This record gives sequence, structure tokens and C-alpha cells, in this order.
Amino acid sequence: MQLGSRERAALAAITPGAVARSLANGQVAGSFFEQVEYNGRRLAKLNLPPSQIITALEEYDNLLTPLLRKMFPREYVNFQWVREQLHFCVILTLNNAYYQVRETETQAFYELFRVELESRNLDELLGRFLATLAHFCRADAGHLFLLEPQSGDWQHKGSVDGSGRRPTVPALNGLLKDAKVLRKLHTPRCWSWTRTGGNGNGRATGVVLDSTWPRRFASCWSIPLVEGSRVAGVIQFGFRKSYEWLPREQELLAAAAERCLMAAEKARLVEDLAKREEQVRTLAEHMLHVEEVERRRISRELHDEAGQSLLCVRLQLEMIEQSMPEDSASRSRLGEVREMTERTILEIRRLIAALSPAVLEQLGLGASLRQLVTRFRRVHPAKVKLQLTRLHNLPKKLEIIVYRLVQECCNNIAKHSMASRVNISATTADGVLRLQVADDGVGFHVEEALEKRNSFGLAGIRERVALMGGRFSLESRPAPHSGRIPQGERGRQGRFPHGTCITIELPVAQGSSKAVVRH
Repeated sequence: MQLGSRERAALAAITPGAVARSLANGQVAGSFFEQVEYNGRRLAKLNLPPSQIITALEEYDNLLTPLLRKMFPREYVNFQWVREQLHFCVILTLNNAYYQVRETETQAFYELFRVELESRNLDELLGRFLATLAHFCRADAGHLFLLEPQSGDWQHKGSVDGSGRRPTVPALNGLLKDAKVLRKLHTPRCWSWTRTGGNGNGRATGVVLDSTWPRRFASCWSIPLVEGSRVAGVIQFGFRKSYEWLPREQELLAAAAERCLMAAEKARLVEDLAKREEQVRTLAEHMLHVEEVERRRISRELHDEAGQSLLCVRLQLEMIEQSMPEDSASRSRLGEVREMTERTILEIRRLIAALSPAVLEQLGLGASLRQLVTRFRRVHPAKVKLQLTRLHNLPKKLEIIVYRLVQECCNNIAKHSMASRVNISATTADGVLRLQVADDGVGFHVEEALEKRNSFGLAGIRERVALMGGRFSLESRPAPHSGRIPQGERGRQGRFPHGTCITIELPVAQGSSKAVVRH
């Protein structure tokens, strides 16, 4: 069996000869088993399989047995019993040591996974990653440096250091742009300093990125974060004692470094996506604001220009009509033109009210919704029930959004639902405005409707709700083809057995509480 010097030293410390030396030096058996546990952890970190340890101990026993028979022929039986008991206890202790090492590694990976899930941004992710690895290594200090892909500059992203000192970034950027330095950092390294230097000649084998560490610590570990063939980051740990890393520790740190780089890239993408979503949200809010401004402008122009002009035309037509003989054919035709003008004036007034209802500005959301329902009843035969609760003192922006939502729902019902009954309710409680619009119409398949191209009614409602940070829920049950449901049968919470129900929740500031108003 070919073993390195570190493996041989650790194995020699757990043999019967080692316990004999320990007892001869006046130590108790417990001290020996502490050494067995310590060396067992070293053997586990050296990646020596348990089967090889057992084989090595058996080979040691095979060499020891003839010597004991020769030196202690009478006591050999007793020695053999003691050796068997000792071997059993050593194996148990080694099993426990291996379990401790594997448990520590599992816990470290679990913590890294938890950090990746819970971190809210890149800086928090990297800081907690570093703290978890420093705890695993039992390091006294640690730094994490990352290369920014866009700017090409190195940034200090986290520290575990009781002194609170942070390395100076400008000096680091000068150092880390040196090709020789990057080549050294590309390889995982572990080195120790002596009073005269790392190798006795005043120089260390690696590059330490904190200039104070050679004075404060005895050894350093350096783990690169490699992306392809380039160094994208570096993690370094400092130790007050000379601490050489073992293969198992190096493998875990290399895997953790790879995971850290992947998590950092994912966090960057998430942050970029969040920024883009915020830009889209801001743009959409601006577009809605521009839309409302344009509605008001068109409404004013219709009122001030076309509306006033048509009123003058109607007045002139009335005057001309009255000046003509009653039995004149021209007067009859002029009356028809006047009536057409009056209908046009009414249509313009309807458009003005739909574009920018004055009652919303003057009397608030409740009055404007009642007016909207009244106009809906004029053009649609459905029976509409409107219930409003505590809608006073709401922000103007929210009132406009709610009005537009109800307006769009009513338009959809008039165009598509063929409903005979409609329930509309709006209420505020605990800082939330809850709006529900339900009808007993023909219904539809929700997934198909939402995926339909060139259909912006439901999509527009959903987008408006999302911009306000609200919740949108859509349920629809197609009406049965036969067997009409009795008129008195109702669904839960104001819904109908078939048809469509839209429920919207929007966050609002607390307003004053008023009694329920039904209309």
C-alpha cells in the first residue's frame, strides 16, 4: 500500500504502538482516543477510504503478532484480548471522526444553498457565502474580490475580519491587472509565513491581497473563482496558526467557489431583470399618465370646440326653423337636421364623460361609479347591482385606476357576455381596496382568452393592476347549453353559478370609514 507522509503519520498515531507510548508517558486512555479522533478527521480530509485504514491496521497487527508471541509468550493471550478491544474502540472512534467530517461538509453545502435562496441581492449573497466558508475553514479573516464584467474593475465584495479593515480597491486594481499576479491567483494555493518570509527568503509562494496579513497571520489560503480560462474572482482566508489545507477541504472550497460564481452570475441576472422590470413599470406608469392627460385634453377640446360649435349650430337651426312657415317642407327637413345635431351633441357629451368624467374630479370615485353604472343601464338590458363601501379619501391616482378598471369591465360585459345580471362591489379594509365584478353571462375558457392575440381588454386590466402592485384573479364558467339555471340560484360571495368573476385587490392608504352605500 503506497501512502504519503501525512497519511503514514496519521495512521501511526492510531496503532497499538501509539497507545503503548501514550500510556508509558503517563497519559490516560482518553487522551489516546482524542488523538485517534483528531487523526481520524485528518485521514477523512486526506480522502483516505476507511477500507484502506482497516487494511493498514491489519497489516500492522500482522507484523506485531509474531513479536508479541516471541517477547511475551505467557501474556500473549491477554495482549490479544486487549488488542481486539482496542481495535474495536479505534474503529468506532474513526467512524465517528469520518461522520463529523462528512456532517460538517454537508452542513456547509446546506448553508451555501440556504444563502443562495435567501439572499436579496448580490452583495448580501457574496458576504454570506464568505462567512459560511470562513466558518467551515475556521479562518480568522477572509476577503472576497470579484471582477466586474462590464467595467473590468476588481471590487471588494465581502470581508470576515474582526479589525473591520477593508483592502484599498485602487491598489488592488493595479495589482490584479498584472498578468504574473493573475497566473499565480489562477491556481489554488496554501502558504505560511515565517518571521523572515514565506519560504525563509522573505517571499511567500502566493499573492496575498491584504497587505496587513503577513504581519497579522501565520498562513493564508487562496481560492480562485475561475470562469472559463480567466480569473473572475478570488477568495482568501487568513489563519493565526500555520494551517495547511487538506485535499478534502480543497475540493470543497473549489466546489463552493464554482457554486459562488454561478450564484453571483444568477444574482446579477436577477438584479438586471429587476432593473429592467422597474424601467418597464416606470414607462408603463408614464404611458398611463400620458393617456389620462391626453384623454383630458381631447375631452376639453371636444367640449370647448366641437361641443360649443354644435350648440351654436343647433341654436341657429332653431332660429331658422322658427322663422319658416309651419307647413313648409324645408322646415321639416331643417327639423330633421336639428334633431341629428342634438343627437350628435349627446354623443359628444357621452364621449366627454367616458374620456374624462368631471364627476370623478369633483365628487370622487363613488359618484363617478354610480354615474358609470347609470350610463351602462341605458345601453344594456342587464340588471346591475352596485355596492360601495368606504371609498372616501382615496388617492386620486387610485380613483382613476379603479374607475378605468370598472369601465373596461363594463365594456367587456356589454360586448361579449350577454349577461342578464351584473354585480359590482368595491370596498376598502385594512389598507386594501377590493373590487369585484361578476356577471351571469356565457363565460369563456380563461387560458384561451388570456393567450388570445390582439385582445387587450383583460390584458389591459391585468397590467393596470400589476402596475399598482395589486392582485388580479379571473374565474369564468361557461353557461350550460341546456337546462337554464333558476334565476334565484346564486354563487358564493356575489358570484353566479356560471359567467365571469373578476376580483382585484389594490393597496391603498387608510381612508375614513363610511357606511355601506347601495345603488
